[in-house]
Amino acid sequence: MSATVSSSGRAVTLGERKRDVLEDRGITVSGRSQLGAPNATVFWILITVLSLITFGLVMVLSSSSIVALNRGMSPWRMFFKQLMWSSVGVVGMVFFYFFPYSLLRKFVLPGLIFAFGLMTLPFAPGIGVSTNGARAWVAIGPVGFQPSEFLKFALLVYCAHLLSKRHKKVSDLSVTIKPILRVWIISVGLCLVQKDLGGAIILTCIVLTLLFMAGTPLRIVFPMSLMSILIGGLFTLSSSSRRNRWTAFMNLDETKSGYGYQVWQSILAISNGGITGTGAGAGTGKWGYVPLAHSDFIFSTIAEEFGLIGVSIVIGGFLIFTLFGLQASKRAPDKFTALVAGGVTMWFALQACINIGGVTGSMPVTGLTLPLISYGGSSLLVCMSAAGLLLNVARNMD
Repeated sequence: MSATVSSSGRAVTLGERKRDVLEDRGITVSGRSQLGAPNATVFWILITVLSLITFGLVMVLSSSSIVALNRGMSPWRMFFKQLMWSSVGVVGMVFFYFFPYSLLRKFVLPGLIFAFGLMTLPFAPGIGVSTNGARAWVAIGPVGFQPSEFLKFALLVYCAHLLSKRHKKVSDLSVTIKPILRVWIISVGLCLVQKDLGGAIILTCIVLTLLFMAGTPLRIVFPMSLMSILIGGLFTLSSSSRRNRWTAFMNLDETKSGYGYQVWQSILAISNGGITGTGAGAGTGKWGYVPLAHSDFIFSTIAEEFGLIGVSIVIGGFLIFTLFGLQASKRAPDKFTALVAGGVTMWFALQACINIGGVTGSMPVTGLTLPLISYGGSSLLVCMSAAGLLLNVARNMD
């Protein structure tokens, strides 16, 4: 193989020059994603994810059976539906575990465009579904899904690709920041048009987290954060009912019979759990007292039936996931995979914090699910697929 001479006088092969150029662009050799083997980090992430999913299935069965009976359905209906989605999620997890990074990067833009297209479906007559004032769901025959879940994944991978490709110009407004700003505004705008503020918040968290991890100066990240807070505030204030729902947690004594009813009942259910809980299936909050006890407010059911022990297990699981996910990001083979791993990790961690905060009355209720646990097929499928991509990064870390 021919060689050149470096500045230090040492002969440099063409292979070394190729590797240096790729690393300078934030890319490793394409075959790298196929050479990794399972390690301790992969093991801990996988065990944590599977444990949370399994625990979630148990809690969905416990909490959704009453809802199903009240709707005239079989008490097993929602559980089997969630079990089906988890089976599809396993396929997604395995697929992204083995999916090569080089090929993934070729589909980031088409994937984002496809996700934008999905976001228009809730407004299509006959298939768009409105729930709690938000038109953010699609029902095609027996299959229903929330398009914003797929947008989270697509936006994360797109931003990770762009920031790693232009990692030496992360502070350049025209080259890097404007494209990121453009897709962020479109994504948030589509969520707000659907009146899905929770989805807009998570999308914003994903973008800001990736910008920070990529080394974007705070003089850029901070104004974007302020702009997102301003937009969210204006959107909340634009509707009296939305404003009342968001501020209800601040004074539950006065709002417990109105906008704060759900949170108040959730807190009562949590307090009823004590240390060890009432036992699996023995909770009372799900009997119509806590609305959405099988989805957005499933954490209250966990706290009531498994007490402080169950709560510690769930929170501890997300802490373990975050710890090893960040470790995978820190030791990732290149900038793209580092940003993907860090983005997925912080996405799950922040969404879990926001969900638990709303359920416990510590912050406004946003309508977000508890990742890997709450009832919701599209949420479970996308989260499992994202976890598979994180495992892919973890098995190839240095």
